[in-house]
Amino acid sequence: MTVFDRSSVEALGPPSLWVCALLGIVMIAAGVLALTDIVFATIISVKLIGLTAIAAGGFEIFHAFWTKGWGGFLWQILLGAAYLAMGLILLTQPISGALILTSLLGALLFASGVVRGILSFAHWQQNGWMMLISASFAVFAGLMILFDFPASSLWVLGLLLGIDLLSHGFAWLLYAFGSVRRTA
Repeated sequence: MTVFDRSSVEALGPPSLWVCALLGIVMIAAGVLALTDIVFATIISVKLIGLTAIAAGGFEIFHAFWTKGWGGFLWQILLGAAYLAMGLILLTQPISGALILTSLLGALLFASGVVRGILSFAHWQQNGWMMLISASFAVFAGLMILFDFPASSLWVLGLLLGIDLLSHGFAWLLYAFGSVRRTA
């Protein structure tokens, strides 16, 4: 039995140009809004991540009882409880949650940059220098976040959210305008 049927996805076709353009405009507006108050955007994103963690924890606990015969019942319950606890902390204590998420982000950026830097030398012949540049930016961003911690925790997540929304919005607009040029 095939879970993914390529023909049904191809039958959908690409989204219409006005949908792409509208999505781009909405995302750009959301990015500008997020960048106007990055502390507020940080708190909102922490609360959204908290709600997501609560939903995931609830589902994990439900899934543990639903598939009791699969084994790992206790681990699923503990994982669900950990998701619920983390979600509740993020939801009820957004400033503390921002501290937690920002420190994790800084550590992950640093660690991924170090790993990419090591891998860049192993793949030097396949444009490893590009990976090394990417790794340098990740290490630099991780160190900047970690050395400015905890002050950075109130603005980093909101700034990254705003930049991400802007870049995605511009990408959707460019896709829509590029499609108009190709059809004209």
